[in-house]
Amino acid sequence: MRLNKFYLAAFLAFFIWGFFSLALKPIYNYASLDILFYRVFFSVVLMLFVNILFRREVIRKDWELYKNMDLMQKKQTALLTFSGAFFLMLNWFIFIYVMNHVSLKSASIAYLICPILTTVLAFFILKEKLSKPQWIAVLISVFACFLLSLNHIRDIFYSLIVAITYALFLISQRNNNKLDKFLTLNLQLLFTAVLLLPFYPKYSGAIPVEPLFYICLGFIVVFFTIIPLFLNLYALKGINSSTVGIMMYINPIINFFLAIFLYKEQVTWLQIISYFLILISIVIFNEKIIFSKKNKLVGLKTIVSK
Repeated sequence: MRLNKFYLAAFLAFFIWGFFSLALKPIYNYASLDILFYRVFFSVVLMLFVNILFRREVIRKDWELYKNMDLMQKKQTALLTFSGAFFLMLNWFIFIYVMNHVSLKSASIAYLICPILTTVLAFFILKEKLSKPQWIAVLISVFACFLLSLNHIRDIFYSLIVAITYALFLISQRNNNKLDKFLTLNLQLLFTAVLLLPFYPKYSGAIPVEPLFYICLGFIVVFFTIIPLFLNLYALKGINSSTVGIMMYINPIINFFLAIFLYKEQVTWLQIISYFLILISIVIFNEKIIFSKKNKLVGLKTIVSK
């Protein structure tokens, strides 16, 4: 039952992120760095407000927990938390730049490559085991990404950078389980804000005055930052990095359909075939969860009990 909650959290996180372009595209004329500044600063303020007003008991318990850790545990928790913040900051900036100034398809390709990188890195760094069907799913994904990369070298260059930064974020957070996830996310965004603050006076543009900017920013902060990131970190408590990584394919598939039907970007049959192969790889990778009668019964009991 708990396992299903972790899978659902991972699914919802990337499903929500799939619609990120709806909030980002209307403010494409603003500099990527400006969007990053305001996204981080507003997220920190909102999360601090929630934690201080409504979660003081959680803060107190986590502070006591941290004080009672041995020196090695304290160092590990701090290193994982702040290294995750650094990778997340890089990922956000590059992703915003790629989506607004390169193409939506490039952003999509990044999150096609990222699950493969996450799976491979998790295998070598975290020693996470994969079954034979899961390795087959990874190979299918590799082949699909190879097809997508044909004649798109520039897109692949940007996509690789986005993918590597987010894969490193997922890997770094797999074992960061000591503190409350919402509080951990708040600390990471606060650390990111501290890193960005010295650059704000020199590199930011004029303070936006358009109401549209702040409306879009509100959606970005709540629905495309705090909620999916929290779901992502929560999912990592119960399932491994490679499984969370493979769920990331939900994001680019949604982006792909938006690119075709909403933004009218040109697509080829090769791209359609590649995305279809990726859908197959998702099913194969998660076949035990999708087709397991036991898990279906558990899910049914959960719904009935509620």
